Amino acid sequence: MTSSTPPFEYTDVLPKGQDTETEYRLVTSDGVSVVEAAGRRFLEVSQEALTTLARTAITDIQHLLRTSHLQQLRSIVDDPEASGNDRFVAMDLLRNAAISAGGVLPMCQDTGTAITIGKRTEGVLTGGADEEAISRGIFEAYRDLNLRYSQMAPVNFWEERNTGTNLPAQIELYHKDGTDPADGTDPSYEFLFMAKGGGSANKTFLYQETKAVLNPKRLAKFLDEKLRGLGTAACPPYHLAIVVGGMSAEYNLKVAKLASARDLDTLPTEGSPLGHGFRDTDLEEQVLEMTRQFGIGAQFGGKYFCHDVRVIRLPRHGASCPVGIAVSCSADRQAKAKITADGVFIEQLERDPARFLPEVTDEDLSDEVVPVDLNRPMDEIREQLSQLPVKTRLSLTGPLVVARDIAHSKIAERLEAGEEMPQYLRDHPVYYAGPAKTPDGYASGSFGPTTAGRMDSYVSQFQAAGGSMVMLAKGNRSKQVTESCRQQGGFYLGSIGGPAARLAQDCITSVEVLEYAELGMEAVWKIEVEDFPAFIVIDDKGGDFFAETSEPVLQISFR
Repeated sequence: MTSSTPPFEYTDVLPKGQDTETEYRLVTSDGVSVVEAAGRRFLEVSQEALTTLARTAITDIQHLLRTSHLQQLRSIVDDPEASGNDRFVAMDLLRNAAISAGGVLPMCQDTGTAITIGKRTEGVLTGGADEEAISRGIFEAYRDLNLRYSQMAPVNFWEERNTGTNLPAQIELYHKDGTDPADGTDPSYEFLFMAKGGGSANKTFLYQETKAVLNPKRLAKFLDEKLRGLGTAACPPYHLAIVVGGMSAEYNLKVAKLASARDLDTLPTEGSPLGHGFRDTDLEEQVLEMTRQFGIGAQFGGKYFCHDVRVIRLPRHGASCPVGIAVSCSADRQAKAKITADGVFIEQLERDPARFLPEVTDEDLSDEVVPVDLNRPMDEIREQLSQLPVKTRLSLTGPLVVARDIAHSKIAERLEAGEEMPQYLRDHPVYYAGPAKTPDGYASGSFGPTTAGRMDSYVSQFQAAGGSMVMLAKGNRSKQVTESCRQQGGFYLGSIGGPAARLAQDCITSVEVLEYAELGMEAVWKIEVEDFPAFIVIDDKGGDFFAETSEPVLQISFR
């Protein structure tokens, strides 16, 4: 060792402090016991206990939210500076949470990829098949609940088939050294369970930057551009995470995912020469204020693009500076869990979200609502929409055709083969969506909108053939969609992303398959809706709400 080499000191890259905020509830004491051997205490955990925990966790996170998340939604309703559309979206999400908490309809129709991250100390004995036991619990939850199967198995490189179980899950299990005083000395097994839908997962981004971005002005300009580009397809208000640095690109993105789940809130707020990561709480406040100036708001204009922001700085290789951005959406589905000598515990989520609903009417929440009768010829519907400005709030009643990725691909193949556009896409607006399972006694399972941008490449072709003249989904669209609507006289209506359970219970009165029944939830459906909320996002004159909010501010700098 030379005199210039500092002595060895170990630091955890993510040194989390003691979590004193999370409340837990006991799931079971079965399958957990303490064993004394060689002067040490060991925690013996059965495979059945792991299965029970996983099944319980998936059940909870599909129907329940954290109390803090619901408090943030209520604060939007109470904020006099919130726009009417902000308040309307927040109220719809609160109503959705109250319905979902009943345990029948999941809060979002995209019930996600199941993710489990676990850390156990050396003294935990399980028998070694933990991933299989956890997968079994996930399987049982998706089998028994009204959830949707979204996992596609590649049967060869080009062809896929739905697994029909929502497996495989993403399961990552790690060793925990157990020497941190904050953890205590007894053996323990800690978990984070998540359900990540495609909308929010697709809004995870990695940018390979350089040291040049580590400058208040450059970073502000960079984030002003990139954060606007998140759009609304992942159902804001968001819990936003920004991570700068990392020993590798994949580590950066993993930290971003954990931060978006508020799993790293107890990190230190200052760095050190040892190189551990830390939260910059001052920068978090500045970025949050930046997002409130975008004008995007909670999907349709306003200030509540984000609930909160986490900014984490990590060590990095001198030649590399990855920047990761991730969000947790309105379906903020995660829960911590732990197994100790006292039993199997899971984070206590809010079981009475209705207590956050204020006594207000829809008239208190937004501007004028325009009813639109869909039981009319398409030309009459378009004529009415043409008289209304972008951002107008609508209430739709009547028939909608439902079609998304695979159905669009099949219809495009028919058009390319010289066949005509199906009459149902000429006669009715098309809703991009895919339902979850329908519970007994219900007309529909959870049935919220999917990301519109995935269908952008079909719009010009379909509208030129007389179909898709009125489209309904969530999120922003590309310029080619705006131009096609201008040329062909079409419209894109934005639906609120997030309240899938409320739409199923209150707005969808019937569901039937029109075509491609073999595709399951990807089939073409016809549904009847009543008072279905929507907003005009793109009109027949080339107007686009999101175009007004996408231009970065030229002069901006962080402190």
